[in-house]
Amino acid sequence: MMTNSTYVSYFTLSAYFDTGVFKYLYFLIVLTFYICIIGANVLLLVVICVNRSLHEPMYLFLCSLFVNELFGSTGLFPFLLVQILSDVHTVSTSSCFLQIFCVYTYVCVEFFNLAVMSYDRYLAICCPLQYNSRMTSNKVTVLIALTWLFPLLAIVVLISLSASLQLCGNIINKVYCGNYSIVKLACSDTGVNNIYGLFYTVVSIIIPLLLILYTYIKILKVCFSGCKQTRQKAVSTCTPHLASLLNFSFGGFFQILQSRFDMNSVPNMLRILLSLYFLTCQPLFTPVLYGLKLSKIRSICKRLLCGDV
Repeated sequence: MMTNSTYVSYFTLSAYFDTGVFKYLYFLIVLTFYICIIGANVLLLVVICVNRSLHEPMYLFLCSLFVNELFGSTGLFPFLLVQILSDVHTVSTSSCFLQIFCVYTYVCVEFFNLAVMSYDRYLAICCPLQYNSRMTSNKVTVLIALTWLFPLLAIVVLISLSASLQLCGNIINKVYCGNYSIVKLACSDTGVNNIYGLFYTVVSIIIPLLLILYTYIKILKVCFSGCKQTRQKAVSTCTPHLASLLNFSFGGFFQILQSRFDMNSVPNMLRILLSLYFLTCQPLFTPVLYGLKLSKIRSICKRLLCGDV
């Protein structure tokens, strides 16, 4: 542990433990997972891009979601694969902050994207006659741009505040870099970091979740008062969205618990799996879920994979 240091050139990731020859098995498992994530997301991106019948707002928002899954996975998996094979689990300061940028941007964009998709479903189900006039191509472009631009700017500010801290240690008790883990190493005042961190959490997580809750309350009201066809449409289009939201929120909840509270009583392997859950399962879960549940995507994928015309 370092003391009275104003500059840290590297961080040590202490959550890794010696796995012996099993590290090659873990490497193959993680590599297989990464290849599946890339394959599933790229396949659906290609399907949506090359089929003009899928150039609708809902599918364009899905494209943004799939691109984000690829972005988040790339921020974690190559790093994880190197660390699994490495005997010295250290990471340079610049690489650590780069990973924080990728992971935190992924999380923020994911929540924003899910919120925008819930708004799109709200218009489609609750205002079907006005949908085309209210969800125009320009509006779709603006919503997708805001979904990405705000998180990028917010994370740059977050990292700038953390990078300016005076650190008195360089040991991170995780398998990847986290912003709060670095803030906890600071021996200088972290008041601004904590205030901005709270602001970031409210804007990037709480507000999108409140928007999603509001839209689904409206959708449920329409479903209960509408016809059977309306309920079937709501179920078919909202089920994958809700499942994706719950899965991501579940993983994020455990990540927050691990970052903010003492988890030493939890077995090390379980802590690692829970901290990686929302970064590993969500990127694979989302494309598979949408590919199976949305009939248009499912039928086109079946034709592509089976060679049917």
